[in-house]
Amino acid sequence: MNFDLKEILTATMILFAVIDIIGNIPIVLKLRKKAGHIQSEKAAIIALVLMVLFVFLGERILGLIGINVNEFAVAGSFILFFIALEMILGVTIFKDEEVSPKTVTVFPLAFPLLAGPGSLTSLLALRAEYAIENILVAIFINILLVYIVLRTSHRIEKTIGKNGIAVIHKVFGVILLAIAVKLFTANIQELFR
Repeated sequence: MNFDLKEILTATMILFAVIDIIGNIPIVLKLRKKAGHIQSEKAAIIALVLMVLFVFLGERILGLIGINVNEFAVAGSFILFFIALEMILGVTIFKDEEVSPKTVTVFPLAFPLLAGPGSLTSLLALRAEYAIENILVAIFINILLVYIVLRTSHRIEKTIGKNGIAVIHKVFGVILLAIAVKLFTANIQELFR
């Protein structure tokens, strides 16, 4: 075991910025209003399982189609870059779809909101740089935070307010933009060696 506090904190911050559970509180509240109820535990567990499976199987899946982790990390840095721009500029790429009260916990909450393309790409990009046990700890920390936020989303919105959520959303957008640039530069150098 190679636990490294710096790697755990960095991976946790990256995943927290990508999942953006605080910035997604308005979406969670809207889904809760449409569906009547969201099963926070189920959503968190499904997202956890998807993320952990992707940490272990993602590289093999890429290997089957002839892509290495560095190439995927460079591609992922572009996705993170555009997600960050979306957060900073306030543009929307993800369109609202009709949700069923029976399926809202799984789709769109657990996937793609929590364990979506951005977080899965981030996990493989992190896999290229960090020890797997540090990534797993970061996933567990984030899922715990997600669960807490899902359970207390009404109280958080009342406490922080819509403007507070917007500020947090933009700050994490800037952090994510810097992370995307770092991922790109680190992995593009590996590709040219």
